[in-house]
Amino acid sequence: MLHDVRRVEVLEAHRLRLGFDDGAEGDVDIASLVRFEGVFAPLRETVYFARVRVDPELGTICWPNGADIDPEVLYSAATGAPLPDWASPSRAPDLPAPGMEGSMPE
Repeated sequence: MLHDVRRVEVLEAHRLRLGFDDGAEGDVDIASLVRFEGVFAPLRETVYFARVRVDPELGTICWPNGADIDPEVLYSAATGAPLPDWASPSRAPDLPAPGMEGSMPE
């Protein structure tokens, strides 16, 4: 089942509280999901990080520069639910780790 992010609240530094379309919610440390490189580099700065918002069309969180994180990765991190098979890094070893889809090599 796919999950959409419906709410986001900045807690501190790089931590967010997320609410999902099925009523689940939880806290996520974004620093544990992405390296602050490429498109994610501006998120190192807490003031820029706090500009996070929910994009209802994408069903996930994003920042003004277009950085976003797969909502299934966020759901898993927030709730402890397993990632779907298609999002598991062991299924596609040549692809970026989940949540890193938008990162760009430097």
